[in-house]
Amino acid sequence: MSTTAPRAAAPARGGGPSRFTRGWRIVAALAVTQTIGYGVLYYAFSVFLVPMTGALHASGTQVAGALTLAVLTMALCSPLVGRWLDAHGGRALMSTGSVLGTLAVLAWSQTSSLPQLYGVFVAIGIASAMVLYEPAFAVIVTWFDGPAQSQGRANALLALTIVAGFASSIFLPLTGLLVASYGWRQALVILALGYGAAAIPLHALVLRRSRTAAEVKPAQRADLVKTAVRGRPFWLLAAAFTAHGGAVATIAVLLVTYLVHLGHPPVFAATIAGLLGVLSVTGRLVTTGLRRRWRAAPVAAAVFALQGVGALLLPVAGHTVPGAIGCVLLFGLGFGVGTITLPHLLAERYGTTAYASLSGRIAVFSVADKAVAPLGAVALAQAAGYGWVMAAVALACGLAAFTLLAYHRL
Repeated sequence: MSTTAPRAAAPARGGGPSRFTRGWRIVAALAVTQTIGYGVLYYAFSVFLVPMTGALHASGTQVAGALTLAVLTMALCSPLVGRWLDAHGGRALMSTGSVLGTLAVLAWSQTSSLPQLYGVFVAIGIASAMVLYEPAFAVIVTWFDGPAQSQGRANALLALTIVAGFASSIFLPLTGLLVASYGWRQALVILALGYGAAAIPLHALVLRRSRTAAEVKPAQRADLVKTAVRGRPFWLLAAAFTAHGGAVATIAVLLVTYLVHLGHPPVFAATIAGLLGVLSVTGRLVTTGLRRRWRAAPVAAAVFALQGVGALLLPVAGHTVPGAIGCVLLFGLGFGVGTITLPHLLAERYGTTAYASLSGRIAVFSVADKAVAPLGAVALAQAAGYGWVMAAVALACGLAAFTLLAYHRL
């Protein structure tokens, strides 16, 4: 595979064990903050949806629009965040984002109207861009820099995403318990204080920037970004992971509803959909293992193609219990694969010098699609039926697989 931009040479360093230990302390700290961050800033919203509709005298669709607004805000902020991360590292940015996230959730607990709620979720979107996966990945990728650190980087990203993958499993029931015990406003206060107490000190005291990244001149980084975005490989990656992100987001939002539509009891539908979180961990483990023998792009392409098959078969075989389980298994194995594959491919081709800037540019499209695709899928389901939605998901997965294979051949 040819590179389209020069890589920054990594100077030799002494003190390997000390650097290794510090690197894994950073990973451990980020695993904690990502788990709590996703739990409080994203997943908890679904638990608050029903009590907020009554308190704000609004429809469920109007209230749910706040989360969509937050995700779109996060997408729009991603390029600016990426440039900051490359220039200054993640310590100050993620610490500030943790403070903003804490204050925003506290403000959320006091909202009494839709405009106030939307304003709060713009702030939550900005905070999410500063503290969630994109900046966390950038901190790890730039710390484990250079070809010799490739396997360590892969293991670090895997460890982070495995731990954070349980955010929904932890925070959905925890938030439900807090709402039942204290009411939704007090529950938000508790979650905000808990997030701030963990994330602010961990980001401020543990995160560090690699010496190599600090030594790179801004002009060198800017030249690398310009060269990359003018090349075909970068846009193939953007297309692949945007299409795949939209497909995953659509299934995450509509799977329970569609399984009920197919005739399954709601409890069964929710239980099967709950497998997606466990399967995402399994898929990440399998994919990371396969990458030791084969290149990352064709491995991910094969997984995406299997997901497309699962989505395409669901309208046909999903009426039966074994068929529904089998289709969900096929799709679920790739549920978290895109999350760890994109950082690997970006670092592999372009190095770590401008990783965050390039990742941020792709996030504009991929994160925005995660917000918009489920809305489009709901509209398509109402107009033409869920079968067409599954066909669209399968098409998106197939497009992602084909595009990654095209990327691999360059």
